[in-house]
Amino acid sequence: MTPVLYSFRRCPYAMRARLAILAADVEVELREVVLRDKPQAFLDASPSGTVPCLVLPDQVIDESLDVMIWALSQSDPRGMLNMPEAGWDLIARCDGPFKHALDRTKYTTRYRDDDPTHHRAEASGFLADLNDQIDVHLFDHPSLADIAIAPFVRQFAFIDKPWFDAQPWPRLQGWLARFLASDAFAQVMVKYPQWRPGDAPTIFPSQAAQE
Repeated sequence: MTPVLYSFRRCPYAMRARLAILAADVEVELREVVLRDKPQAFLDASPSGTVPCLVLPDQVIDESLDVMIWALSQSDPRGMLNMPEAGWDLIARCDGPFKHALDRTKYTTRYRDDDPTHHRAEASGFLADLNDQIDVHLFDHPSLADIAIAPFVRQFAFIDKPWFDAQPWPRLQGWLARFLASDAFAQVMVKYPQWRPGDAPTIFPSQAAQE
């Protein structure tokens, strides 16, 4: 049985799961979910009702970082799991305080009682630290941390791209630019139609896209 991945193209959690699956070159059946019209098969499979959700013959994994680790545990030709402890710390900060601040900077109508300027400053502290730790060639030889964090930095950057580009973060800005220009990003951002029961399977990664 080919593993089934329920995904949503623009969700950064689902994006990083697809990045890891692509890096591992492990085939899954991709089912694109429209979040306002979630299929019952997805809701039956996912304990949380959120993407990504990976359905395996013997288990269901619906935490994105766990999906990434599963994929790279199957195959890790670029050694992405071989990263220092600092990489795990950065992922934890990204998924915790940075994501908290990102949401309250981006979704101002959802968090009306929060000051977006304050939360942008909070997020900026993490990004400044990230800038200081990025080597100019980091994305040429990425680790799990790169592909786990990059979708969220992308999301934050495009809240106000001119503001982001004006910050004193040259390494971070270069790192993000290389990510956005990469073949990997292009492949994981291919648009797929909404999955419906009975559809022919969509295999990801697509061999045609890799040729």
